[in-house]
Amino acid sequence: MAYVMIIDDDEDFALSTADVLESEGHEVKVKLRPDTALASMAERTPDLLIVDVMFPEDASAGFALSRRIRAQSEELKQVPIILLTGLNSKFPLGFGKRDINDDWLPVQAFLEKPIDHDVLAKRVEEILAGTPEGDSETA
Repeated sequence: MAYVMIIDDDEDFALSTADVLESEGHEVKVKLRPDTALASMAERTPDLLIVDVMFPEDASAGFALSRRIRAQSEELKQVPIILLTGLNSKFPLGFGKRDINDDWLPVQAFLEKPIDHDVLAKRVEEILAGTPEGDSETA
């Protein structure tokens, strides 16, 4: 299947998500810090990334990481990114799919935490299959 990298500081969430995706046949690598993710991607390019927005050291690290990934190399520009966040539950900002664009938010999907693992697994499959956005997008 696919090689998926999860970048999220919530270790329990990341590991449980990895278990779900591995049960679907994917190979999964978990990175708990955004600063270690790019180095890992240089060693092996993932087929899909799942990136959290908020990290303890920077509440918008996922946004910055997504932009850095796109600027890193031509190969990484093509890797689909699912951005996960609890921003909308913490702040009344209303982030959603309308905010996705190549410069500011270069991702394929924006999903709100907490997310049901089955919904996330379905969205992973849709994106890997090249299926247009389905009803599983919650934001």
